Amino acid sequence: MIQIPKTPVPIHSNRKFSVLEILQYITLISIVLYFGKTLFIPLSFSLLISFILYPICKWMEKKGINRSIAILLSVFTVLILFGAIIYLLVAQMVEFLQEWQTLRAKLLEATTQLSAFLAEQFGISIERQQAFFRNSFSNSGSQTISFLRSTVFSFSESIFIFLIIPVFSALILFHRQILANILYQIFPLEKKVIIHEILVETIHAYYNFIKGMLLVYLIVGILNSIGLAIIGIPHPFLFGFIASILTFIPYVGIMISSLLPITIAWITFNSVWHPLGVILVFGIVQILEAYIIFPFAVGSRLKINTLVIIVMVIAGGILWGAAGMILFIPFISIVKLIADRTESLKILSLLLGDGSLKKPPS
Repeated sequence: MIQIPKTPVPIHSNRKFSVLEILQYITLISIVLYFGKTLFIPLSFSLLISFILYPICKWMEKKGINRSIAILLSVFTVLILFGAIIYLLVAQMVEFLQEWQTLRAKLLEATTQLSAFLAEQFGISIERQQAFFRNSFSNSGSQTISFLRSTVFSFSESIFIFLIIPVFSALILFHRQILANILYQIFPLEKKVIIHEILVETIHAYYNFIKGMLLVYLIVGILNSIGLAIIGIPHPFLFGFIASILTFIPYVGIMISSLLPITIAWITFNSVWHPLGVILVFGIVQILEAYIIFPFAVGSRLKINTLVIIVMVIAGGILWGAAGMILFIPFISIVKLIADRTESLKILSLLLGDGSLKKPPS
C-alpha cells in the first residue's frame, strides 16, 4: 500500500492568486471543458478509474506479476463487476416491464379519475381536456424527429464512451511513469518531491474514498430495498439500488430516483399512503446515510461546503450533462486537496472549505 507522509509539506510561493485571477482561470477552463467534452468525459472517467486501480496494480506488481497482466486483470475485474450490476438492473427492469399492461390499465383508470375530478371541481369539461391533449400532441409531432435524432446520437455517444473508458484506463496505468514525469517537468525542480507527495496523496485519498463509497451504496441499496419491500412496493430491489446508485449525484439524485417508485406506488395502490411511505423510507435511509453510514464507511474526507457542492453539480450538468454531475464532485475534491497544500491558492482553499479552520503546517 502507498505510504503517505504524515506531515504534509505545503507548496510555498511568493505570489498569491487574486479572486479575479481565479475567476478568469475558471472561465477559461469552463470554455475548454464545454467544447472538449467528447474527449474529456471518457478521459476523466478513465483517470478516476486509474486512481482506484493503481494501488491494486502496484500490489500485484510487487508480487511479481507483469505490469500489463496486472493492468488487464484489474480492468477486467472492474468490467465484470460493472457488467454484473447492469445485468441485475436489466433483469429487474425486464421483470418490471412484464407487468406493464397491468400498470397501464391502472394508469388509464387514474387518468380517468383525474379528468372527472377536474371536470367536477374546476368546470373543465372532458371535451376541452381531450381537445387540449390533441393539440399538444399535434404540436409536439414536429419535434419527434429531432428528438429521435438527438436520442440516437446520445446513445451512440454513450456506447463510444463505455468502450473507450477501459482502453484509456489501461493506457493511463501502463504509461503512468511517463505521465508523472511530464507533471514533474511542469513545475520547478525543487518542487518535485512536494508534487510527488500531492500526487500520491490524491491517488491514495481517492482510492480510500471510493472504497468507502462502494460500501455506502451497498448498505443504502439494501436498506432501501428492505424498506420498499416492507411497505409492499413492487420490485423493491430495482428501485432500491437505482436510488442508491443515483445518490452519487448529491441532493439531486435521490429526488430523481424517488419519482418512479412514488408513481408506481400511487398507481398500484391508488392511495396516498404508499407514496408517502416511499418518501418516508428514502428519507430515513438518507438520514442514516448522512449521519451514520457515510461517517462509518468513509471516515475522514475532504471538507467541502454544501454551497460549492450544489454549484458544482449544477455547473457539471450545464457543461457535461449527467456525466458532469457525477465527475465534478471528485474533481473539486482533488482541487481542494491541492489548494490546501499550496500557499498561493489559499483563497481557493478557503472558498471551497466548510469553514473548519486548521492550523497551517509548519
